[in-house]
Order: sequence, then C-alpha cells, then structure tokens
Amino acid sequence: VLCQKAREVLMDEPNVLTVAPPIIICGDIHAQYHDLIEIFRIGGPCPDTNYLFMGDYVDRGYYSVETVTLLITLKVRYRERIFLLRGNHESRQ
Repeated sequence: VLCQKAREVLMDEPNVLTVAPPIIICGDIHAQYHDLIEIFRIGGPCPDTNYLFMGDYVDRGYYSVETVTLLITLKVRYRERIFLLRGNHESRQ
C-alpha cells in the first residue's frame, strides 16, 4: 500500500519543483539512517520544517531499507513539506 501511494504522490509532482523557503537542503544520505534522524532532530520535525533531499538515499550504509522507507513515508504523509530528488543511486543505470 505504501509503495502504491508513494507512486501516486511522486507521479503527481512536476519534473521541475518549485519549493518555497525556508527549506533545509540535505545532500547524500547514503543509508545513514541515524544521521537522517539527527538531521530531523536538529532541523525540526515534519511537518514543522520543509526539507529538500537531493538523492543518493542508499548505498554505503547498513540501513538502506530503513532510510528509504522513512523518507517515502514522510513524503506520502507530508507531500508539501518533503521533496525527494533522484540521485545517481536511484537511477536504472
């Protein structure tokens, strides 16, 4: 069910996003789940804070599934507060 809802939410977004400030821009997460939790602790919880994640959610860390699941869940719940870009690890190549 989560994957179906996430697909709907992401397919509804345009290819070029317009995001309103203030927003926290986050670089590569690379499956560092605990660092992601720390980002939310420092920056503020959703939906109180806007976040733009610039991709590369998996690889290198031990928590790829947990990291992607949390971000996708937040995106479905707070679609106007969490923005997820696709990095090279989210590409088919």
